[in-house]
Amino acid sequence: MIVAIMAPRSGKTSGLAIPAILAAPGPVLLTSNKAANDAFTATVDARAEVGTIWTLDPQQIAHHPREMWWDILADARDLAGAKRLAGHFVAASVDESNGSDFWSTAASNTLGALFLAAASHRRPITDVLAWLASPADRTPVDLLTDAGHDAVAAQLQGTVSGATETRDGIYETARQYASCLLDPDVAAWVTPAKDLPEFKPFAFATSRDTLYLLSKDGGGSASAIIAAAADAVMRAAVVVAERSGGRLDPPALCVLDEAANVCKISDLPDLYSHLGSRGVIPMTILQSYRQGQRCWGEAGMDALWSAATVKIIGSGIDDADFADRLSRQVGDHDVQTTSVSTSDGGKSTSVSMRTERILPPDAIRALPKGKALLLATGIRVAMLDLRPWYKEPSAKVVGPASARATKAITERAIAKTHGRDDFGLSA
Repeated sequence: MIVAIMAPRSGKTSGLAIPAILAAPGPVLLTSNKAANDAFTATVDARAEVGTIWTLDPQQIAHHPREMWWDILADARDLAGAKRLAGHFVAASVDESNGSDFWSTAASNTLGALFLAAASHRRPITDVLAWLASPADRTPVDLLTDAGHDAVAAQLQGTVSGATETRDGIYETARQYASCLLDPDVAAWVTPAKDLPEFKPFAFATSRDTLYLLSKDGGGSASAIIAAAADAVMRAAVVVAERSGGRLDPPALCVLDEAANVCKISDLPDLYSHLGSRGVIPMTILQSYRQGQRCWGEAGMDALWSAATVKIIGSGIDDADFADRLSRQVGDHDVQTTSVSTSDGGKSTSVSMRTERILPPDAIRALPKGKALLLATGIRVAMLDLRPWYKEPSAKVVGPASARATKAITERAIAKTHGRDDFGLSA
């Protein structure tokens, strides 16, 4: 159960993510907001030799052609699953401190009801967009009633029949949360396609396949889809583990790089408390402790930090409070001080002991690239020398493979550019 806090350009990908992926014996999931010269290009060829490669690239980070589809509504066929899916769209748009106001809560409930209506009748998620655009459409209410979800249907009907200003505010907020699906090229990745293979999380959990989840961060990104997919994989892996003796063998590795930007799973701190006991190994990589607090709140980040059995802190820690906290966890040591005094009676020497920090906060802030602190359960804090993938013997193979994959991304990007005229229209 790993949490890594390392600033940008501090070696978190080259020294942590890539070596872990290359060494993983079972299925691997990676989230990222970049592809070229990164974990995607460095590992895709090696992982292709042991299993199938699945790439979910709705915003064309790697300009990867759509060669798969995933049923985003598969887990939304009951109320709990539908509300959980709606929660991913809310979390991708607002931070933890603003996610519980009236409009966010009401919009989340409405989205959950619409997802449930679509999923209960195997409708595509694009139908949800049509219902959001027309609040007066009774179709979702009727679908919920037909599926036996009378209480949810009544609640949705109450929202639709309420004051016009309130209803329009709720629906507009919900439309903003689901806005990434307005792009047909994004929605196509999570809409059934008969001519493409379907990615199935339960089958993935027992394979040696690799799932790359790529999305931009910031407004308008597809990070809600990425978070939903990662969440579906981890939860499916837990179910499979419980059905097969309690643990996955081999274990599943879930590298959540840029977790606070492209993979905001709101209850990730709670998942951490039992994923490891099921053979699902999460590696959450953050740029700072405060970034985690913005994503999950102070209590949530503290819970995530406490649940992690392995904590890695690299260079670039500029948070003075966090650096001081780490310094206190490293501990103190006794330092011998010798003093010499001179008087008329001659010279005397005295020896005394005092305590001081083993690693003061300023030294933690000044950790050079390639160094990291390791806080693991049951052992004293250790200083690590990170060994990046390009210093391993396998670099002779991985390096050229990464260069080829990066070149392929460039060629795909150029081909798309040449296929459009100066106005951005297809030639």
